[in-house]
Amino acid sequence: MEARMPENIELPGASHNKTNQVERAVDTPADFTSPEELYKDLIAAIKKYHPSTDLSDIEKAYETARKAHEGQFRKSGEPYIIHPLCVAIILAELELDKESIIAGLLHDVVEDTVMTSEDVAKEFGDEVALLVDGVTKLTQLNYQHDKIEVQAENLRKMFLAMAKDIRVILIKLADRLHNMRTMQYQSPAKQIEKSRETMEIYAPIAHRLGISKIKVELDDLSMKYLMPDVYNDLVEQVNLNRPGREAFIKSIIKEVGMHISNAGIEAEIDGRVKHFFSIYRKMVNQNKTLDQIYDIFAVRIKVDTVKDCYAALGVIHEMYKPIPGRFKDYIAMPKPNNYQSLHTTLIASNGQPFEIQIRTYEMHKIAEYGIAAHWKYKEGKTGEKDNQSEEAKLSWLRQILEWQKEMSDNKEFLSSIKNDLNLFSDSVYCFTPSGDVKNLPAGSCPIDFAYSIHSAVGNKMVGARVNGKLVTIDYVIKNGDRIEIITSQNSKGPSRDWLSIVKSTQAKNKINQWFKQELKEDNIIKGKEMIVNYCKTKGIVLSDITKPEYVEKCLNKYGFKDWDSILAAVGHGALKESQIVNRLNEEHLKTKKAEVTDKDVLEEIVAAESKEKSKKKEGKGGIVVKGIHDVAVRFSKCCNPVPGDEIVGFVTRGRGISIHRTDCVNIINFPANERARLIEAEWEQGQTAGDTYEVEINIFANNRTGLIVDISRMFTEAEIDVKSMNCRLNKKEVATISVGFDIHGKEELNRIIDKLRKIDGVTDITRTAG
Repeated sequence: MEARMPENIELPGASHNKTNQVERAVDTPADFTSPEELYKDLIAAIKKYHPSTDLSDIEKAYETARKAHEGQFRKSGEPYIIHPLCVAIILAELELDKESIIAGLLHDVVEDTVMTSEDVAKEFGDEVALLVDGVTKLTQLNYQHDKIEVQAENLRKMFLAMAKDIRVILIKLADRLHNMRTMQYQSPAKQIEKSRETMEIYAPIAHRLGISKIKVELDDLSMKYLMPDVYNDLVEQVNLNRPGREAFIKSIIKEVGMHISNAGIEAEIDGRVKHFFSIYRKMVNQNKTLDQIYDIFAVRIKVDTVKDCYAALGVIHEMYKPIPGRFKDYIAMPKPNNYQSLHTTLIASNGQPFEIQIRTYEMHKIAEYGIAAHWKYKEGKTGEKDNQSEEAKLSWLRQILEWQKEMSDNKEFLSSIKNDLNLFSDSVYCFTPSGDVKNLPAGSCPIDFAYSIHSAVGNKMVGARVNGKLVTIDYVIKNGDRIEIITSQNSKGPSRDWLSIVKSTQAKNKINQWFKQELKEDNIIKGKEMIVNYCKTKGIVLSDITKPEYVEKCLNKYGFKDWDSILAAVGHGALKESQIVNRLNEEHLKTKKAEVTDKDVLEEIVAAESKEKSKKKEGKGGIVVKGIHDVAVRFSKCCNPVPGDEIVGFVTRGRGISIHRTDCVNIINFPANERARLIEAEWEQGQTAGDTYEVEINIFANNRTGLIVDISRMFTEAEIDVKSMNCRLNKKEVATISVGFDIHGKEELNRIIDKLRKIDGVTDITRTAG
């Protein structure tokens, strides 16, 4: 038998003939190809794996998309139809089903043309319409938003779309890949924005789904625009001795091919230089120069069976001297995304290190195409075995969906997702006492291992043995360790200290979940007591402010599902009781003000007159800190407190006491060691009518002509002097108008906000809270 050796060697930056190849070079500009030629390429790609000769639906989809996008052009000057054609070709090269390719051709028609989802469903069926709708919604998401809540909500929507049909994200990845290939026609700001989004979101998702074919190119393209100097320098270094490197790899392939053939093993052998981002990541992680990276050269051997993989490894180790500690068996212990291969780093006869990867053809297909490798072209129902393979691939996605249900805190969810998608994370492999393999993040400890087995094991853990010896719970697991967890039914559960020790997102989430569930009842009781006590000190009747309509608005503001969850959050310190009571009381006062009678008005006038007289007697009011009047204080600019707000003082270093609202973001997020410098404060009863306080509000409104005029008129009529105004407009025509002005107190502010809410188009108004 002879080893099958290709003539070409895969090198990053090498030129390819067509722009639509999945492994297209990063630095090659997009060549103009006519739509007719690209459509022929699409049909040829489909016929390589399509079991049927009937491609009428695909032809119909192409004609529909061509007509819908007629007259539209890309920034490159090409007809727009070239983009959906290239997306469809990428999907065909991943050997996806007919519905995916049709959806790829039509993925922009709902957003950019007169066609609707109903039109797509009528012409191509509900399945295609759902795929197109899913991709359209993902296109509208913005992951670079400043607000954590918006970023988290967009990620939640993405994962829900993936859960409904994983093909949605496969089409979106193909869409993003072609857009990145033509990113040179975008503005520098857009290049950076889309490249960062690609590197942080799309490339990691492609990696987790095992689609190396797309992942490596997205990485390299992102790096090209995010780190142009580093990228160009690396390209220059790699290309410095290209002829010599090509000759070196060809000689290795020839030597290996001859020995493999002599051993009676049928194989296909090719060579490559690692992709640029992969090289850069190793240089950063290992703090090495390009010359110190052992596996910049790689030779790949593809064989028919697992038995041949290990036989070929034996042949290779007879030929070359292996570098100790550089052998990895990903066949026996696959990566989390089901990647399998044997990796060994060797020294050539000239002293040059290089890597050899050995895998079966099936393993190679899974390594390149990931979940797409299991997607059979659907002429009928998918087999049960294929469904099981697909389900195994989607285990990571199911875990993400579980987190969505468990985490009400957007910041926590966003942190968990980004940690899990971390591009620079490495893995460590260890064994259970029964010999099962566990794959954990590098730096994991026995606690991570315990929670990877089951929540109950982690919650009841009291100790661990590694390779038969007792170890501390912060022991760092090494590759090949055999770990045994010691549990006890008398265990009181995990410690909060564990959260600073564990490395895996799974362990952190399960520990946090235990505290929330285990102590929820106690926290609810504690939270209720805190709210009741606060109401008593402020003279507020709790039953008046906890009516269902008030509670509902409070739940929406803070993102909780029920009242008990809010009580629990107050109980364990995530929210302050003053925040909740003040919010509920605001809603109560709005309703009460609407129901005010003539008698109430007269009583208020009399009370106001007597209060005015007393003020004149008392003189200028101020702030009372810890019961001491007329303390020199300053009002913080981050939240601009005004009389009527619940306030707290903060003892600064060298600048006296700054006054904040209790719902100020800066106060809520103070680290534990700074909270000791908070001091009780309240408004002195005698506030002078002439005292004014700076305040800033954000007005959210649907954009229209005359909106700013109407807002300005309201302030003029109220005789309010506007100090500052800033307007921003997003892509959805929603205006955010920030207005700064002076007022006398919270009651006046509430009146102004009530008037602003009545202006046509205004949807919401909030105060700055830090």
